[in-house]
Amino acid sequence: MTLPERFYYDNKIVKQFAYATAIWGIVGMTVGLWVALQLAFPSLNFSIAELTYGRLRPLHTNAVIFAFVGNGIYMGVYYSLQRLVKARMFSDLLSKIHFWGWQLIIVAAALSLPLGFTSGKEYAELEWPIDIAITLVWVVFGINMFGTIIKRRERHLYVAIWFYIATWVTIAMLHIVNSMELPVNLFKSYSAFAGVQDALVQWWYGHNAVAFFLTTPYLGLMYYFLPKAANRPVFSYRLSIIHFWALIFIYIWAGPHHLLYTALPDWAQSLGMVFSLMLIAPSWGGMLNGLLTLRGAWDKVREDPVLKFMVAAVTAYGMSTFEGPMLSIKSVNAISHYTDWTVAHVHIGTLGWNGMLTFGVLYWLIPVLFRTKIYSVKLANWHFWIGTLGIIFYAVPLYWAGWTQSLMWKEFTPDGFLRYGNFLETVTQLFPMYLTRAIGGSIYLIGVFIMVYNLYKTVKQGDFEANEAAEAPPMEPLVVHKGEHWHRWIERKPVQMLVLSLVAVAIGGLIEILPMAMIDSNVPKISSVQPYTPLELEGRDIYIREGCYNCHSQMVRPFRDETERYGEYSKSGEFIYDHPFQWGSKRTGPDIHRVGGKYPDSWHFNHMIEPVSISPGSIMPPYPWLAKDDLDTKYTGAKISVMRTLGVPYPSGYEKIAVEDLKKQAKLIAASLKKDNIDVQGMENKEMIAMIAYLQRLGTDIKLKK
Repeated sequence: MTLPERFYYDNKIVKQFAYATAIWGIVGMTVGLWVALQLAFPSLNFSIAELTYGRLRPLHTNAVIFAFVGNGIYMGVYYSLQRLVKARMFSDLLSKIHFWGWQLIIVAAALSLPLGFTSGKEYAELEWPIDIAITLVWVVFGINMFGTIIKRRERHLYVAIWFYIATWVTIAMLHIVNSMELPVNLFKSYSAFAGVQDALVQWWYGHNAVAFFLTTPYLGLMYYFLPKAANRPVFSYRLSIIHFWALIFIYIWAGPHHLLYTALPDWAQSLGMVFSLMLIAPSWGGMLNGLLTLRGAWDKVREDPVLKFMVAAVTAYGMSTFEGPMLSIKSVNAISHYTDWTVAHVHIGTLGWNGMLTFGVLYWLIPVLFRTKIYSVKLANWHFWIGTLGIIFYAVPLYWAGWTQSLMWKEFTPDGFLRYGNFLETVTQLFPMYLTRAIGGSIYLIGVFIMVYNLYKTVKQGDFEANEAAEAPPMEPLVVHKGEHWHRWIERKPVQMLVLSLVAVAIGGLIEILPMAMIDSNVPKISSVQPYTPLELEGRDIYIREGCYNCHSQMVRPFRDETERYGEYSKSGEFIYDHPFQWGSKRTGPDIHRVGGKYPDSWHFNHMIEPVSISPGSIMPPYPWLAKDDLDTKYTGAKISVMRTLGVPYPSGYEKIAVEDLKKQAKLIAASLKKDNIDVQGMENKEMIAMIAYLQRLGTDIKLKK
């Protein structure tokens, strides 16, 4: 008989990640509330560059995804993994490096994004030094996780660990591919991909960041903490196998559903739609496996706030994973895309699935770590109902706003004219919805503050044990039992699990990405499309810096209402020099792909200085600093050189005379403004001139005969 070995679980690292989860949750959601209020009350932009919507919105998404949910993942993984494999984490040093490294990355993001240092790729805005830091910290996490699994005392790998492994390997693949970029300097880089290629890679990453950062690790947490809280086994082992393998294989194909009716080839769009619809089966299989685990325990659910949060989370997961495939149907997507409907859908997932499950885990975990009972069950129940109410008040107005936008954009008069030809007519209708959404966010955030107070009081009354003693016999030699389930072989071998997970997710990526992103001839060229001039390139960088892509798309889809409103639909060959692409995912303002030449330079100047003076009722922030700040041309030559390396056909040596050409074009625009009585001292040297140059270029490369 083998004697049990004594060892100690590391609870300190779990506590640190738990605290970070709560703190960053408040920070990320507070910024989210602020940007929601800015849409209802544009004056809250304060005409301060660092506080404008375009710069704060990426800060909100990164803080909620990578700070709140990211720390929540690590909290749950570090606690559950040690118990599931009956071993302390592989290295205390690696645990510390992981924790502090991740917090430093978050701080770097919180500083760099408001300062305008961004790659301009949604959910991947952080610049290249931070991308490298993310990669290194993720490797540290992987070594620590797999080192722990390898030294385990339990041969069988429980289902939660399957999801942790798949998460780690897939996020590594997605992050590395999408972050391929060439640096210009420490704070600026250009994506290695351009136009339609970049769009495909970005939404392959963007959708699967949702899949493998916001979903699969949280499913692992669900499979561990829900049965623990209910004190019941998972409903079905076989269903968990189907759920896992079907989910990770199918999910990776669904990215192109973000690009329906765009310039992406139809075969890629169709693949994205078909696989998105297939996702309903494994997603709902997982939801049912979670909910049916509670069979016979519903009386306990009524009494236990932890289970209430978890049931709400799993239900929200089921709702969002049904709605997502529905939004991927082309006819539905034609209505929903670029509207607030998508924002409502996303927040059912983040507030409902990620938020409520995180709260449930925190309410269960903190009393366990501090060897006490929760300070106030009543307050926890209040938090549950306040949070649920907040989600309703948040999502319902946005659904209404999305349907309002789409119906108004597409409506024609009996005479065949757009009924709402002025885009602002749709914007002004949304104020009540945006205000109610902000109220819903406030209610939800109040619930989070209640939780933090409740957990603080729980900690104060408890007794924390940093190193929790445990005993378990060493892992037994591998014995294959006759008639056992075939999947047991995979579960006993973590390296095989890793390799098979990588194969499952890589297949879809290779089939979708390789033909487009790696074979340049598959993107049709248009001879009249030329590279941006140095001044236009600098203006484009300012456009990206200010986060204009958060509100404006640059993709006219082949719908009658869009071609009537904006002009000729967009062609893939028009974007071949766009590093990164700027198609956008939300139209808070109108599409601007055909804005070039539509208005005089003075119109753009006045519109950027005081939007409401040109467009009464506009909720666009003003950008007065563009007319005050001098354009920095220090790196213009380097930008041209990097672009040429990426395949943009600038002549050899052009970087040496690029600034000279820039100044010539700037003087022409400054003279044009002066003719319209806009005469600012040294105007030809201001950032505003570059922004105007870029906007006036958009969509002018092709001229179609009427």
